[in-house]
Amino acid sequence: MREIVRMRNKVSSRRGSAASNGCSALLQIDFPRFLDNQSVDPTTLAMLTSAQDRIQAFQDRWDQPQIEQFVASDYELVHRAFRWVVDERLMMGNRMVEWGCGFAVVAAIGSRLGLDVFGIEAEPLLLKQAEQTLVDFNTPVELICGNFLPEGAESLSHNPDFPSLGHEVENAYELMGLDLDDFAIVFGYPWPGEEVFHEAVFERYGMTGGLLMLFCGPNDLRLWRKVR
Repeated sequence: MREIVRMRNKVSSRRGSAASNGCSALLQIDFPRFLDNQSVDPTTLAMLTSAQDRIQAFQDRWDQPQIEQFVASDYELVHRAFRWVVDERLMMGNRMVEWGCGFAVVAAIGSRLGLDVFGIEAEPLLLKQAEQTLVDFNTPVELICGNFLPEGAESLSHNPDFPSLGHEVENAYELMGLDLDDFAIVFGYPWPGEEVFHEAVFERYGMTGGLLMLFCGPNDLRLWRKVR
């Protein structure tokens, strides 16, 4: 984790400079170094372990089509990060959305920390699994079968083959009666190379003062605030 923190410090300096020069509306926030040593309470840890076991069993099944775009995050790391964000009162509101929520484990984490959470997922089979997660975690999340990209956001992509593109489902924000800038924090797990696209979407459509948290791979969790 320490090497990743050093990398984030470099990125944060670049982002901060860009924002101050009018080149970017996103300012990266460094996670504290002690985050890696924070414990997860036993009840939550048991729930996360159970969810990971369910995900592994789901992915190991041979009698159903594999959903290649679904990959699980490091839920313990994400939990520690969200708990820090909540404890430090970094959010300008209480509403959270998870882009491509899959089993909705991160959405459930946010809900158990007291946030009002929406989970958006385009795959109905994954939404069925998400419903079970909410039962297991005994926590409410509004699950939406739809596209997490706002209307017109696909035009921000420089690669037409990104997995986030081309989902022929309804626009989730129309179904919710909300816009992306109604959410104080957005969580996503972009495929390699997609993180720049996800940043651009949040920069264009997200709440001013809002937070974007992206899990970009093992020990690589990133957080931005939209400053203007």
